[in-house]
Amino acid sequence: MEDTKHLRISNFAYDLPDERIAKYPLPERDKSKLLHYSGGRISEGTFDRLPGLLRPGDLMVFNNTRVIYARLHFRKATGGLIEVFCLEPHTPADYQQSFATGGCVTWICLVGNSKKWKEGALEREISVGGRTLALRAIRGAANGSGFEISFDWGDDGITFAEVLEATGELPIPPYLNRATEARDLQTYQTVYSKVDGSVAAPTAGLHFTPAVLESLTQRGIEREEVTLHVGAGTFKPVKSEKIADHAMHAEWFSVRRSTLQRLLDHGGTCIAVGTTSVRTLESLYWLGLLVSRNPELPPSELHVPQWLPYEVPAELSTTEALAALSDYLERNALPALHATTQILIAPGYTFRIVRSLVTNFHQPKSTLLLLVSAFTDGHWREIYDYALNHDFRFLSYGDSSLLER
Repeated sequence: MEDTKHLRISNFAYDLPDERIAKYPLPERDKSKLLHYSGGRISEGTFDRLPGLLRPGDLMVFNNTRVIYARLHFRKATGGLIEVFCLEPHTPADYQQSFATGGCVTWICLVGNSKKWKEGALEREISVGGRTLALRAIRGAANGSGFEISFDWGDDGITFAEVLEATGELPIPPYLNRATEARDLQTYQTVYSKVDGSVAAPTAGLHFTPAVLESLTQRGIEREEVTLHVGAGTFKPVKSEKIADHAMHAEWFSVRRSTLQRLLDHGGTCIAVGTTSVRTLESLYWLGLLVSRNPELPPSELHVPQWLPYEVPAELSTTEALAALSDYLERNALPALHATTQILIAPGYTFRIVRSLVTNFHQPKSTLLLLVSAFTDGHWREIYDYALNHDFRFLSYGDSSLLER
């Protein structure tokens, strides 16, 4: 653990020219470039050839989260513009319950221009389903990096999901340095997105098309889905010099008990699509370890702290941990696991479940790059040098890679 904590983020810097950041996706998702790293060798092709690089019988795990229209704009009576960025539900705290609630909810939000909104309610007129309503936002206590914001629209028959869909803005990454456009409403969602809750897309999945998914099926690749709602912390750079001083954000995730069984059927290993799937899957091992040590742990306390993998001996095999977690869900009559994770995956981490990874190319000095370094046993720089020297496009709308351990 000490070696990991003392890693210097400056060792994960590289020069990323602005022109290498993809501001828009390609017209055809699956025609992006694909870098293949396997056995220390690098090759390249196009993403639609991915199924041919996998083995029949492989299990591939996708994050089916859907990006919400999280950005709301209000104007003060004095004319000042206030942006309210919804991060996660507070009351009710459950995502689906909050989206289904009518009349009023409270969310933890980031507030742009917050110094100009110290008290009082913000109000704007909105149109939902042909009805005109007054949407009010009331600022409450500070909570973490944001504030508790209560939204009230006075109509129990209209849900918060409908309010966001009608009036919110889809948040695209800040490093694109442009406003959200109509095309982003489709291109910044995966074709298999289902469960509302993310404020950023799991971008490794943006390359998949129905044709690629069908090709995976024809190839005999099995598929499972998990849900991890991506938070704004995914864009948070590591500002501390040492990793030890960086606080990871917590993210909510859900995994069905049937998915745990599918993982067990595959010996506890799989291919992860995206770093969010990696975080979810690897968290399963540590939750299995926690419930094996404390079988009476309440479901509300299922959480993976940032440093747990470096502090607790990994005394179970992967299949033992997954079986313990599955048994825990069965004892508690839970068809699915709901938990949160702050897991930090950095050099020094031992992967328990994920053996191959589909992912994009990430920002310098980011926790995502730390994860890639850990996964490739420190060979991230040669992979990124290749990508930079061979015209790969970077970040959310950029090209992809298949990394194999």
